[in-house]
Amino acid sequence: MEDFIREKIKEKPLNKKKIMVRLGVSALCGLVFAIVACIVFVIFFSVMYKQNQGGKIVLVDNDSETEMVTETQTEAITETQTQDTQEPEAQPQPTEIKEFTLEDYQKIQSQLYSIGSEANKSIVSITSVKSDTDWFNNTYDSVGTSAGVIVSESDKAVYILTEKKAISDASKIRVTFINEDGADAKMYQYDGNTGIAILSVEKKSLEDVTLRMIHMAQFANSNLVSKGAITIALGSPLGTNYSILAGTITSTDNEITTLDRNYRVFTTDIVSTANGSGILINTEGEVIGLVMQDYSARDNENTLTAIGIRELEPIINLLLQGKQIPYIGMNVTTVSDKISREYDLPKGVYIREATVDSPGMLAGLQSGDVITKVDGEEVQTVSEYYDEVLKLDLEEEYIIAVMREGNSGYSEVKCKVKPGVLK
Repeated sequence: MEDFIREKIKEKPLNKKKIMVRLGVSALCGLVFAIVACIVFVIFFSVMYKQNQGGKIVLVDNDSETEMVTETQTEAITETQTQDTQEPEAQPQPTEIKEFTLEDYQKIQSQLYSIGSEANKSIVSITSVKSDTDWFNNTYDSVGTSAGVIVSESDKAVYILTEKKAISDASKIRVTFINEDGADAKMYQYDGNTGIAILSVEKKSLEDVTLRMIHMAQFANSNLVSKGAITIALGSPLGTNYSILAGTITSTDNEITTLDRNYRVFTTDIVSTANGSGILINTEGEVIGLVMQDYSARDNENTLTAIGIRELEPIINLLLQGKQIPYIGMNVTTVSDKISREYDLPKGVYIREATVDSPGMLAGLQSGDVITKVDGEEVQTVSEYYDEVLKLDLEEEYIIAVMREGNSGYSEVKCKVKPGVLK
């Protein structure tokens, strides 16, 4: 037992072969790990490159944490930071107001006269010859001049719009065009109510150069004309043919009353005479009004007055068709909502006066009646009423319905009317 206790235990000898095997395995694992890491790294950077459209990847230190951003992103950050640190952009200086000179004024005048010169190709000079007798019964001829505007043409004739008073009772009418070519004209048709007329000139009496030169006037929507608008007067406002006068519209609110219709009147600051004639055009060269000095107010007799062309257009179209203009003979006004409430009137067209011996009076229409229907069509304004009147045939009779006041209030009355023609 004692010998056993004293026995020395020897260490187990190293197995070098196993050690070498383990080292080899470890080295192989390390190599495999390195290869896998390289593959992952390459794939990761390839994906990042595609997502950032080929931008290079740089490292940015942000709060001690390392982030990967593209070079494009870095440039955007840098640009934003630069803009934040720049001073505010200077405000633009107000544009210096250029002084209006006489040269500028002359340019504007030249432009207006250029527009007028072009539009003058649709203007004609009208000479009318009338035979009169003096105190001793001697016969003599009186000559008058006025202006007209070319509004239409057919295969055989050119048609000219003018005022009837300028050619009334004329034994001869002569029309001269802008190139001084002249020809005889005749009355084609007229409206005794408004006083406008259409002349016709046969094309065979005109030179070819004249036919190529003349222009048909273009009508504008005169309802859009406002106070202060620039306008150009053409024709003979002061007695001189082919005048060009520039000015402004001073008023558009005035109205003149004719039988069955009220017309909008333009006043201007353009000087004129009582016998002035011609047209008003806008800066586009379009006709906005027909000069009619007979409709001037007393305080506007020395300035040019015109009726809006849009309101005359339905009559002009009928005259160009050779038709006569029907009339009933009523002086009328619209019963607006306000008037209806204040005076307890029915809505419609109020007859202020029935003209003596007019077709309407002879049919029984009276002052104070309110027209509500014309040939079965309802009317509530003067414009609607007149549109229906223009449709009437001169050979037929039509029912015009009115509201007439009696002892028990208003009741409907129907009158049978045959339209007439005002000479």
